[in-house]
Amino acid sequence: MLLNKGKKIEDIADILDISVSTIAKIKKRYLDEGLESALNDKPRSGQPKKYDVEKETEIIALACTDPPEGHKRWSIRLLAETLREKEGFETLTRESVRLILKKTQLSLG
Repeated sequence: MLLNKGKKIEDIADILDISVSTIAKIKKRYLDEGLESALNDKPRSGQPKKYDVEKETEIIALACTDPPEGHKRWSIRLLAETLREKEGFETLTRESVRLILKKTQLSLG
């Protein structure tokens, strides 16, 4: 399969380190729907984000503070328990805290 200027889809996939099928899908979207569609993914189904950037920032900021008296450091469990006492975090889980901190590459150790 050839693209512009003699580049094969396989060559482009190698250069970008993505699959040939991804290149083919993007090319098809470009030809069918235009550049904007090819450059931006369409919204996906699934559960919407539970915590907005402001809430995530609050979680990260708390993790960067000194832990409560009697604790050497923050744990994910302690962060979740502390935050659940605040309005807007009543359903916060340890896993949500872990994933938010993981995105920032913040280590509690």
